[in-house]
Amino acid sequence: MNRIDPIDRIDRVTGFALGPYQSAVIRIGFCAAWLLFLLREFPNRHELYGPDGPWSWDMAQQLIAGNGAFTALMWSDGRVWFEIVYAAALVSSALLMLGWRTRTMSVLFMIGVLSLQNRSIFMGDGGDNVIHLMSIYLAFTRCGQVWSLDARRAARAREHSAHEHIARESDIGRPDRVGPVLWWLAGLGLSVITFMGVVSGGWLVVFWGLWAVQGLWWAVNRRDPYSELRQLFDVIANLAHNAALLVIMAEACLIYATAGWYKIQGSRWQDGTAVYYPLHLDYFSPWPALGDLLASHGLMVMLVSYGTVAVQVAFPFTLFNRRVKNVLLVAMMCEHAVIAVLLGLPFFSLAMIAADAVFLPTPFLKRLGGWVARARGGLFSRTAGAPTVPGPRAEESPEQAHVGFTP
Repeated sequence: MNRIDPIDRIDRVTGFALGPYQSAVIRIGFCAAWLLFLLREFPNRHELYGPDGPWSWDMAQQLIAGNGAFTALMWSDGRVWFEIVYAAALVSSALLMLGWRTRTMSVLFMIGVLSLQNRSIFMGDGGDNVIHLMSIYLAFTRCGQVWSLDARRAARAREHSAHEHIARESDIGRPDRVGPVLWWLAGLGLSVITFMGVVSGGWLVVFWGLWAVQGLWWAVNRRDPYSELRQLFDVIANLAHNAALLVIMAEACLIYATAGWYKIQGSRWQDGTAVYYPLHLDYFSPWPALGDLLASHGLMVMLVSYGTVAVQVAFPFTLFNRRVKNVLLVAMMCEHAVIAVLLGLPFFSLAMIAADAVFLPTPFLKRLGGWVARARGGLFSRTAGAPTVPGPRAEESPEQAHVGFTP
């Protein structure tokens, strides 16, 4: 048996941002779930999170004063400010899903999620809780290494460098102008909210820290992208990414293990009838005929009930066996797809499938990316050019310098 040298393990953890395809999938999945939810609830946004909701601004202010949760909606109770925050949440979700300026958008995505969900804490379900946590973790991942506009921009910069035959290595790539503008705008916004005193304590330290890291990274990379200090920054960023990815995996395992062990304690799950009851609730019956069809088969109800508990309890232990893990992973994803249809919970299911995707094998994700690329090429064959393969970027801007992305 070949043993891996501990030094090689350390070099791999510090020298690479692991799971580039997995982090890209969870970025796309969670952003898509949140974006689609906001679009669906756009006509009801004022009742859910705005000034017309049952959870009033004063009640939310009293709660947040006690738990210290962050929400930009507490900075003002005006309708115009609410519309601005809601629109910003929509835009940041869409841009992060596409992978445009992922370092800035990952932070804005986190701010949008926390601002809306912490404003009305009783409006969410399990899927919202998952998105709430994952939005924080995503801000510390390099989730734009592949399948992103940032990766495509970096590939084009390398092509430009090769064609122009630039002599000095420190001048590789076209200078980025959008990144510095975003960085200065972010600094201006932070200065305003700091002066107004609407944010204080730990959150203010976090935001200023992220902003300073972006600027420092850009300055070091601009001066000498091959210096030891620049390599040290890469090591720190890789460690942050890999740690965040590990936390995401642990969070998914904890969700399933906790859900499974709680189900074991329930009498309805013990006798195999738990699935029967939600199928007869009007709130969870978008397709009553399908629900009645499943509920009419007692053996199927029992198998689904016991199977759900078994899969959830066993999944964390199957991570040590790749084949068994992949089988259960497919089973859980299919289960969530069925829940989305039968119980009318599409966004919860999409959020959980996105969380499951962190365990998908890399070869499958590469093939999936190839299928999507071929389908896109066939759809836009008239205007599509030769595809570019994402690789290391040539130059970083302050906006690109956050620990959330390396193409």
